[in-house]
Amino acid sequence: MNGPKIYFTIPLFGGISITQTTVSSFVVMLLLCIAAVVLGKGLQKRPGRRQVLVEKGVTMLYDMVESTMGKHNSYWTPYIGALFLSSLCGTLIGMTGILRSATSDLSTTVTWALMTSVLCWACSIKRNGVGGWLKGFTEPVVVMTPMNIISEVAQPISMAFRHFGNIAGGGVLTSLLYTALASASAMVLGLVGKNLAVSAVVLVLGVVLLVLGFKNRKLAQKIFGVVFAVTGALAMLGLSGVPYLEVGIPGVLSLYFDVFSGGVQALVFSLLTMVYIGNACPPPENA
Repeated sequence: MNGPKIYFTIPLFGGISITQTTVSSFVVMLLLCIAAVVLGKGLQKRPGRRQVLVEKGVTMLYDMVESTMGKHNSYWTPYIGALFLSSLCGTLIGMTGILRSATSDLSTTVTWALMTSVLCWACSIKRNGVGGWLKGFTEPVVVMTPMNIISEVAQPISMAFRHFGNIAGGGVLTSLLYTALASASAMVLGLVGKNLAVSAVVLVLGVVLLVLGFKNRKLAQKIFGVVFAVTGALAMLGLSGVPYLEVGIPGVLSLYFDVFSGGVQALVFSLLTMVYIGNACPPPENA
């Protein structure tokens, strides 16, 4: 698995590289803007199904933000929602096979994490002033200053690498699996294809298993029937270079690494953002 490919460079400010991550991020941003316009127009007092679903989602988001950050911080909800959807869609867009997942690039998650840290610092400065904010690095005692500074630096680093590591790691494992299955396909077809009689036997065995699978309603027999039948047919035709074993298995892993893991990481990143900003913006009576 390589880093993001550079499509071209804009000759400004020493060169601005337009990478796969840049394109994916802009496509996600464009799709989210279009979805916001489409889902937000034509609102009625007696809502239809689409409006009910949208209002339910927005209500759930506001409830989550208010329960985590407090009602006084409910105005952060649009930012948290945009961050969650950008993270989730930025991961899922890699399933298209055309665009690269934006979250598999460390620069994306680092940018989001730094935004969270800057927002926390801005809230602290707004509440306590610059002097009060700097004073927080020397509390409770002066000796703790290095630890407080390290804590502030480690916060965005941990957030960025946690998100990036899970998404990039899943992409690496999937790529390795594709390579292994391609090699396995060539090896199996090479062995079966050496003898035409063996290829025919494998094909017939696959057809028999497939018929029995439909007759007995056994999923395992259907799967093995398809594998044996396709193996025998490709071997008889001499198509040893077809990576047919890549079909199916990577798709199951993709459901975990792209859909489930992507959703979990987007939720965790959003929750951490809410916790950090919420701590920097306490209720007015505690300020």
